[in-house]
Amino acid sequence: MSIRFLTAQLAQQIDEELMNAVGAFSLDQLMELAGLACAQALSTVYSKERYPKVLVCCGPGNQGGDGLVAARHLGMFGYKPTVYMPKPGSKDIYQRLQKQCINMDIPIIPPSASIEELAHALRSSNVILDAIFGFSFKPPVRAPFDDALEFISASRLPIVSVDIPSGWDVEFGNAEGVGLNPDVLISLTAPKLGVQHFKGRHFLGGRFVPKAMQEKFKLNLPEYPGCDQIVELPRNYRM
Repeated sequence: MSIRFLTAQLAQQIDEELMNAVGAFSLDQLMELAGLACAQALSTVYSKERYPKVLVCCGPGNQGGDGLVAARHLGMFGYKPTVYMPKPGSKDIYQRLQKQCINMDIPIIPPSASIEELAHALRSSNVILDAIFGFSFKPPVRAPFDDALEFISASRLPIVSVDIPSGWDVEFGNAEGVGLNPDVLISLTAPKLGVQHFKGRHFLGGRFVPKAMQEKFKLNLPEYPGCDQIVELPRNYRM
């Protein structure tokens, strides 16, 4: 059976069930596992020998939290990450994840920085991890993210997007034409409807969905190899 692509409503329902009394996960746990999967996907495609400098672009929501976790793991893997946050999250979990990056001496570009500082960071980077917008995003792209996406796109650097490329609608993809066009996508839990025609390398991460939940929602997820936190989806997968 083919893997199931999720609507925004279904993705939200699965997230809620993972964290309620049925799934019993905490948000911290899910972010940690998701961020680790993102770091593993990037390191699988872009070696630290050729692509040591990673610009991790984080939004203010859970997607940005995944990015902060990934930045920490990439640092542990031997990469040299820098975090860019045009608008940091205000929740306690976000502040703690940010502090963990600071404790590892991972540079963080402050939100007060000018767009020129982003341009400078892009010139100094080898690859981008895009963790700005998640599946709850709805176009249009507003400030300060509009300028950020424009500069990231213009950089011509390879991009690894987390779950849904920033600027894409979770169900209709890059219909507005303003989203990023990543080379690699790491879908979390299950791929979303808007990326069904994605042409780059596509990984699935989030090795935490219980079998009973997979069966309930008919996700038809592939088996993860060995101890890996990710599995690459074949180019010819279909809905």
